[in-house]
Amino acid sequence: MHVFLNGQIVLEEQAVVSVFDRSFLYGDGLFEAIPYFGGRPFRWAEHLTRFARGAQLLKIRCPFSDEAMRKAADELIARNKMPDALLRLTLSRGVSAMRGYSPKGADSPTLVMNLHPLTRPDPEKLLKWKVIIASQRLPAGEPLAQFKNANKLPQILARAEADDAGANEALLQNSDSHVVEGTTSNLFWIENETVNTPPLVAGILPGVTRSAVLDICRALKIKSQERNLTLAGLKQADGVFLSMSSMGIVAVESLDGVKLPEPAVIHGIHRAYCDLL
Repeated sequence: MHVFLNGQIVLEEQAVVSVFDRSFLYGDGLFEAIPYFGGRPFRWAEHLTRFARGAQLLKIRCPFSDEAMRKAADELIARNKMPDALLRLTLSRGVSAMRGYSPKGADSPTLVMNLHPLTRPDPEKLLKWKVIIASQRLPAGEPLAQFKNANKLPQILARAEADDAGANEALLQNSDSHVVEGTTSNLFWIENETVNTPPLVAGILPGVTRSAVLDICRALKIKSQERNLTLAGLKQADGVFLSMSSMGIVAVESLDGVKLPEPAVIHGIHRAYCDLL
């Protein structure tokens, strides 16, 4: 496997980052995950816009332009002969001359791109997952939730709970007791023939696939809205599904062991999403 590291494409064995890199020491960085299908990225511009917004908030200067990153990503896809892949783009503040949390002197950021195998979603096969509610809570209105920062301990602990329970994913509540998102997914539910999803101010990631789902709802003339919902309300929903760049659309077949309905509208959204790829 070839990896992009600071402007060079090298074998993964040669892709070495310093043990003093701040992303390793403190999670001082951010990342993005972009699906490629047939050698083409899905919504590259939206992913890069979110990435740039996160870098700006963290005050980390990306050492490469969007055009240079796209050229390098396409070359990485070709070099690894992986036209269907999930591209992970990681930006760290780099190594600091000072010990401790102060970022002073960390003026040489590290940029890494690597690939993971990815299967194109089948429009006739909707994935169905068992999901639990995690004990971890996320802060409502958290500005760091607006991008994929490199410190994901709440999600890691929640996913560990899902693994222990034999589930595929865990949903998290926020500090206002609203169910807001999964560890790697955005949340949707069906109620009164309307597709609902939590608002961004609830402290969720503005997912690119989430945005695609809302676009699909508008195109198919399906009612949609952003609103908050408690766990009790979610358990009464007419159907629940998730969206994510790595898997697309996934139906929630059970929540904490209780089977959920599976309305036809979820299948329709899944097929429409596959048509976009």
